[in-house]
Amino acid sequence: MELDSPAFDGGDPIPRKYGYTEDNVNPPLRVSDVPDDAVTLALVVDDPDAVEPAGKVWDHWVIWNIDPTVSEIPEDWGTVGATEGRNDYGESDYGGPNPPDKRHTYRFRLYALDTGLDLSEGSTKEDLEDAMEGHVLAEATLEGSYAP
Repeated sequence: MELDSPAFDGGDPIPRKYGYTEDNVNPPLRVSDVPDDAVTLALVVDDPDAVEPAGKVWDHWVIWNIDPTVSEIPEDWGTVGATEGRNDYGESDYGGPNPPDKRHTYRFRLYALDTGLDLSEGSTKEDLEDAMEGHVLAEATLEGSYAP
C-alpha cells in the first residue's frame, strides 16, 4: 500500500497553507495498492517531535472507516462516510501542523483494515489503535516537515 501527496514529496516541507494558524485544511493525499480484502481504511496524522515541548506525541487527525476504494483524499476533505476522532487540539477535525519550537516531522499513517470499526466520533488515537489491534492488513506512511 502506498500513500503520497501532490502537495509535497515525502520528507519535504509541508506547504504553509496546511498549518493550524494558516488555512488549517488537510493536504490532498493519494492512496494506492490497497489490499483487495481491505474493508476500511484508517488515517492518523501526528507529530512525534512534540514529545520534548508538549510531553507527548501530538495527534493532529484521527479518522477511520474510510472507504477502501478511495484513491484520493482531497484537500479540505469533508470526510463523507468516515468518522473523525478527537485530536490534541480538542477538536474532531484536521488540526494542522503548529510546532512551538523548531521544525517538526509530521507522520501521515494509513492503515488497511479487515473490518469496520465501531468507535464513536470523538474517540482518541489510543481508542483507534486498540480497536485496530489484530485487524491491520497493510500500512503506509508519508512524512513531511513544518517549521514555525
